[in-house]
Amino acid sequence: MTGIDSLRNVLELECRKGYTDKAVIGGLDKYLHKQAGQVRQSLVLSLNEVKTKELIPQLLSGFDELNLAKSNYGSYGVDERKRWMANVFGWLDKLEKTARTRSSQEPVASSQEPVVRSQELVVSSQELGARSQESGVSSQKVVASPPRQERREGLDSPITVIKGITPTVANKFAKLNVRAVGDLLYFFPRRYVDYSRIKPISELIEGEEQTIIGTIWQARVATLGNRKGTEAIVGDETGNIRVVWFNQPYLAKSFRTNARVVISGTVGLFKGHKVFESPEWELLKDKELIHTGRLVPVYPLTQGLYPRQVRKWTKETVDGYVGQLSDFLPSEIKTRCQLLDLPAAIAQVHYPDDLTMAERARGRLAFDELFLLQLGVLARKRDWQEGQPGNAFHIDQEVINRFLHCLPFTLTQAQERVLQEILTDLKQAKAMSRLLQGEVGSGKTVIATLALLIAAANGYQGALMAPTEVLAEQHYTNICGYLSQVGTQEPGSEPGEGTIRCYTGFLSRPLTIALLVGSLSNNEKEMLHDKIKQGKVDIIVGTHALIQKEVEFNKLGLAVIDEQHRFGVLQRSALRQKGFTPHVLVMTATPIPRTMALTLYGDLDLSVIDELPPGRQVVKTKCLEPQYREKAYTFLHRQVSNGRQAFIICPLIEESEILEAKAAKTEYERLSRDVFPDLKLGLLHGQMPGSEKEEVMRHFRAGELDILVSTSVVEVGIDVPRASVMMVEGAERFGLSQLHQFRGRVGRDKEQGYCLLIPEKLSPEARERLRLMEKVHDGFALAEKDLELRGPGEFFGTHQSGLPDLKLAKLTDLRSLELARREAITLFQSDPNLKKAGHQPLRQQLSRVWAKGAEWS
Repeated sequence: MTGIDSLRNVLELECRKGYTDKAVIGGLDKYLHKQAGQVRQSLVLSLNEVKTKELIPQLLSGFDELNLAKSNYGSYGVDERKRWMANVFGWLDKLEKTARTRSSQEPVASSQEPVVRSQELVVSSQELGARSQESGVSSQKVVASPPRQERREGLDSPITVIKGITPTVANKFAKLNVRAVGDLLYFFPRRYVDYSRIKPISELIEGEEQTIIGTIWQARVATLGNRKGTEAIVGDETGNIRVVWFNQPYLAKSFRTNARVVISGTVGLFKGHKVFESPEWELLKDKELIHTGRLVPVYPLTQGLYPRQVRKWTKETVDGYVGQLSDFLPSEIKTRCQLLDLPAAIAQVHYPDDLTMAERARGRLAFDELFLLQLGVLARKRDWQEGQPGNAFHIDQEVINRFLHCLPFTLTQAQERVLQEILTDLKQAKAMSRLLQGEVGSGKTVIATLALLIAAANGYQGALMAPTEVLAEQHYTNICGYLSQVGTQEPGSEPGEGTIRCYTGFLSRPLTIALLVGSLSNNEKEMLHDKIKQGKVDIIVGTHALIQKEVEFNKLGLAVIDEQHRFGVLQRSALRQKGFTPHVLVMTATPIPRTMALTLYGDLDLSVIDELPPGRQVVKTKCLEPQYREKAYTFLHRQVSNGRQAFIICPLIEESEILEAKAAKTEYERLSRDVFPDLKLGLLHGQMPGSEKEEVMRHFRAGELDILVSTSVVEVGIDVPRASVMMVEGAERFGLSQLHQFRGRVGRDKEQGYCLLIPEKLSPEARERLRLMEKVHDGFALAEKDLELRGPGEFFGTHQSGLPDLKLAKLTDLRSLELARREAITLFQSDPNLKKAGHQPLRQQLSRVWAKGAEWS
């Protein structure tokens, strides 16, 4: 009894709206006058199934007496409307009682049921929204959702327990790190499409994303272009619109005539008429909308996963399993910070009621990420500093003065300040954990050398670990250069004298320094391992070879780690565990904004060398249009003719049509053959074996190559004093911080350095960014801007740092960051080990989040 049901629904809505004649657009009379005939025909068809045939004339007569086709409801007062409504409901109740005696419980579908035209539609989209509001659900959901069906399987169950997720589909989800039901709950949308704006068809605007609710009065397979698709005509009380789906002829079967449908998408124009082309759609049933009529989530996808499927599965997962989530956040923090409960936040982040709820949900989940991150790093710092006593060093000022007096330069004020911060730490009985930031050439190595000397003067060994052999050799050479200013190098009586040197006249005993890298012969390595174990080496400079199990320190008191983000937490921990809670100094030339440093390195105290030594010239930077490349080549050739060297950076290793960037291999061959046939060129890229890369870098540093063609692998630390030109192809592909790192590779001595930036395509945004490089030479200012423009994932991958992933939190959101840090510190001070009963869920969550590569225990 479709017509009868529609009549009852409309009348019930009118009652709920206080008899205001607003249940349908145009008023109840207009609806009844047009629908009465259809309702009577529907009634006749239905009554044919009633066993007691003698009741048929009585019921039809009762319907006719209602005279709905000539109703005058709009002219009545409220009391008259109530009486009229009671009369109609009395007849409907009698009809319903009679219907229960039908031989079949299912209504008989009639192929003769007339088509409902657009002007005959019942409830306006606004009223449908209002009806859903009255039932306690947001208007954007259109209809009330049924109660959730809680599932029994646990959150650790594989996602194959979700209907439709086969093992093949699960393998596709695994590429997105989604394997268990709990992972799917935390598989957040990247963004939302706003289909919540429901409009009558007559008010649709071309080019905007909108939603209509209407009735399908025709759907068929049609030829669209050269291929078959589906065409439907959908109408509401204000008009009709054509809807087409390209290459999806099978959809026609889904659209039954008279079915109510929700269509969401962008309205286009075809031959002067508005049309929806391949929009999202959903049949309007007694369930919550997923794909239309709301804020629709847009999830990350991989090949073989499709948006409608993923939305359906996430909705089923949220409805069935979100109730199993226990909220680990203490209630006082939630109250103080006005945060949603966890189950509500998860439900709303996937299918939000509105934008406000989406923001609140994301705010709660982002807070969780930052809060857990801060708690973890605070615990890690506590464990290192208080779990075991550190080594308090005696600071011999005479040793410091002797070293500084013999240097060919004086320390800058920034170096002096940082040195005092480090010396203060070294005097403590708890281990130093300090991050030393400084621009390329700011003098970090001098400070590190002083710290290593203090360790040696106290009878402890010091280790300096660099990410590459070339950098390790560079540090070794520089430190030996400083020591030779102060003491006297003993004649090379040791085997492998290139990798171990001894200096006298500095301490009261000879000072031994060694280089330990992977390319040494086995005999040299064994000799060094033995000397390190016996305590015969005071300062050891090396690569990751220092953390190999074969290396045993006699008395490691200080570990200096250069370019921390190239290592990660695990390698740093491995080196620390070589000694009895040694002091740790982490150095980086990558300018990390303070906001970010406090998060990524929350377990480290922060020191910054924020000034360059006097006489260091600013590298002149110029952005050149691609057509001026030849002039750049001429300039570069002239610099090489004057005894200088140059870098040419290309953004990719292999040719890529997508990025349209020159590949290093191809560029190297072209430059060698066509542009610089008279010069010696070298090639460096990430696919070369490590030993081959090291060899190329050594040749370039030794001046045996004029130009090094390279990808971004050259970014970190390499010191080539004669290099004066850095030419960056496809410059718009790199971040500001990365470009600044490239720029820091040249102009390392008194000669002027130059950086030439040549973009492939110069969009307005790229032009603005590259202009910043011309004007701004402060690495920290550029880093802040880079973080703002590109976000933390691009700026500095947390994957390399050994920290938990941040899915929603933005490190640019200073307010959220400081809030999470403040709450973490407050909690940590009151219950540092999370021993209180109310903090056990938080402790368990912390262990789960930090399970990969962290030391929470």
